[in-house]
Amino acid sequence: MSVFNRDWWVTRVPVDYQKVIGVIRDLVIKEPIPVHMKRWYYAMGATPLILFLLQVTTGLLLTFYYVPSTEMAYESVRHISQDVPLGYWVRGLHYWGANLMIIAVFLHMIRVFFTRAYRKPRELNWILGVFLLGATLTMGFTGYSLTYNQLSYWATTVGTNLIDQVPIVGHWLLVFMRGGETVSANTLTRFFVFHELFVPAILFILITLHIFMIHLHGVAELEGHEGEGYYPFYPDHFLKGVYVTLFLLTVMSALAILLPPALGQPANPAQTPLHIKPEWYFYSVYGLLKWVPIKVGVTLIMAALIVMVFWPFIDDWFRAKWPKAPIGYALGGAVASLTLFLTVVELLAK
Repeated sequence: MSVFNRDWWVTRVPVDYQKVIGVIRDLVIKEPIPVHMKRWYYAMGATPLILFLLQVTTGLLLTFYYVPSTEMAYESVRHISQDVPLGYWVRGLHYWGANLMIIAVFLHMIRVFFTRAYRKPRELNWILGVFLLGATLTMGFTGYSLTYNQLSYWATTVGTNLIDQVPIVGHWLLVFMRGGETVSANTLTRFFVFHELFVPAILFILITLHIFMIHLHGVAELEGHEGEGYYPFYPDHFLKGVYVTLFLLTVMSALAILLPPALGQPANPAQTPLHIKPEWYFYSVYGLLKWVPIKVGVTLIMAALIVMVFWPFIDDWFRAKWPKAPIGYALGGAVASLTLFLTVVELLAK
């Protein structure tokens, strides 16, 4: 009997396929989507997931040639960029995919914040989203260090120095991340393991839980527009995801070819560059720490992160205390404006 025969598979994997198909149809194909999601700017929540899958694919391809050692890291990146067929393109896809994924997560969280899609009973999904943002930024930070060029080495040094300012556990975290007191071969190895194994696994778990919670509660309707109706996930919303994927691949390919990531100079621990900057997604933190004492800045950042995690409950308290005051919108607008301002200032700074 041929393995292509349906009965062959049913005999060896005795599963009620009709029931499985029915579950998939009910959970995915017929999942009700609020009508406001027909607008494109409300329907971009799948973008981070699409980019994550693209990052996993390109990241695995890069590991075929990357060597996580202080002697070979920079040379292996140069080899990928200049010698491996289409290596420059795959590296460019990975680089720009990382940037676009961070932008997508930021924009998604901003949309959720200002539409209050985190309101009861979806508070836990907001918290998962905050941790997803943290894991995404960690992926960016650890990945940037792996090129082991002059800027990434010193940005890693400065970035990990900030961890030392965290109260109580700061120095322990610093030594744990670096594998010692200074940035060394141990740091590169650890960051490679974080970037290739631990953080992607955490991201996968968080994304799975995030999607599971969405299926449990459904997509949040716009506040004040409840009961306006739903439409099934397939085909309209599914096709939006297909179009977004094709658009992202086109944009990433164009950026990878027209604006490939720079190789830079090899890391030199004995020579400090005149200007050390992190990647753009940390510019707001970098700019803040230039304006205030470092311990004050780190304390403010930690306080902001705690508020961000528990924001749905804090917002409920504000609304119970002052029902008509748009405190949440005012605070969110102020933080978003300050973040954008600090980022733009650093982008324009020489």
